[in-house]
Amino acid sequence: MATRTTDDTEPRRERRLSGRQGTTLLRPLLTAVAALLVVGLATGCSAFGSSLRVVWEAPVDSNARGYGNGVWLVGDTLVHSRYDAVTAFDAGTGKGRWEYAPPGLEHICAVSRRAAGSVVLIARGNLTDAGCSTVAALDLTTGRERWHTPRAPGGLTETFTDMVAVGGGIAVLRDADEMWALDDDMLTPDIRPAVSGSKALRAFDLRTGAPRWTAAVPKGCVPEQVAVGERQVVAVLACARTELRLAAFDPADGRQRWTAPLGGRTTPVPDGQVTLLSAEPAVVQTGGTTEGQRGAFLVFGAGGKTTARIETTGGYGTGQAHTPALVAVADGRLYLGAESREREAYRDRVVAFDLKSGSQVWLEDVAVAGGLRALDVTGGRVTVLADRGSRHDGLDELRVLDAATGDEKESIEAGLDVDRAQGELAQLLVYEDLIVAVRQDSGRLFSVYARE
Repeated sequence: MATRTTDDTEPRRERRLSGRQGTTLLRPLLTAVAALLVVGLATGCSAFGSSLRVVWEAPVDSNARGYGNGVWLVGDTLVHSRYDAVTAFDAGTGKGRWEYAPPGLEHICAVSRRAAGSVVLIARGNLTDAGCSTVAALDLTTGRERWHTPRAPGGLTETFTDMVAVGGGIAVLRDADEMWALDDDMLTPDIRPAVSGSKALRAFDLRTGAPRWTAAVPKGCVPEQVAVGERQVVAVLACARTELRLAAFDPADGRQRWTAPLGGRTTPVPDGQVTLLSAEPAVVQTGGTTEGQRGAFLVFGAGGKTTARIETTGGYGTGQAHTPALVAVADGRLYLGAESREREAYRDRVVAFDLKSGSQVWLEDVAVAGGLRALDVTGGRVTVLADRGSRHDGLDELRVLDAATGDEKESIEAGLDVDRAQGELAQLLVYEDLIVAVRQDSGRLFSVYARE
């Protein structure tokens, strides 16, 4: 996962830290506050908050599936999708706002990672029959479909990763090509893709659903993942069942601008060898998707030239690239949770890289002998949740860093275990003074926390 899934048309919200207001107070009170700050910094704990408390939680649901899952924060509306429904909550109170359920016996099989203009795409269908056969634009402010369009579905083996995407006023979907999901032994030279490359990538007006263009991908290639930015659409292509490429298209007319190699593939099916992290700039993670596997983040500029390559291991340690919640692309930088071993101790840290040059900008240690849970980059700050280790009963710590410099802005001993044995954290979101934990399992259960 992962990048922040907020509405990309709204300005970023600045975090408001409690205790930083009241500039009109009398000098004696200011002196007292300053003294408290000194004490807090000396003990390694910020005076802006000492613990977290639960504000509200979504109900526990053990019927989650491995598809249809998504989370978006649009204004003060927190939206969660799973295979059978999309549900919206008031981010501050947890009060339900609306619920959308696909018609009939259909399931939600895929959703766009981002929202644009408060709209996301959902792909739905009867997975035991016609497959993922419809794409709809869902308005996150009302829970209503704005429009929907047919899609060429694949079989049960079809990947749902980045099937649909939104941005720049358009919605883009990839049609299926189920023949590419078969094993090599089942393929013969006479078999051709079920959907040709000239029809497999289509764009629509995000507001009305009017067709905008159909892109022609290189002969022998089909798109597997797609992402949309304001100035370009990018797609991961599988070519000749053995090669992976990245292609960029003009968002106005679908004209192909460039293609660039991503290396060979070990299997003919979409297998998570690459992860498309960003359209602008175009950033792709290759490898590093399982623990201990080496990989790299590749950044592509105009013409498809690789402008930066950031290895998942280096002098900074070992990047936790296999955990989407510890990878973020924002404001021209890559932020990565990492682990480093120094003598007999393991140290957890966050490292920031410049995407233009690939150089390391800063590195900040955030935990010792614990474990990083998730990070969020919002409003010029990096919020990190870390396990303090068994010596602290597995309780967590919240650290806030300056996104530009890595300097610590806040440190809170949470006083609780955010995981709470309810599933791996999939995402961390920050809304004003609230921290939102999004879990991988149990229907992506929300827990919303405030500082005490």
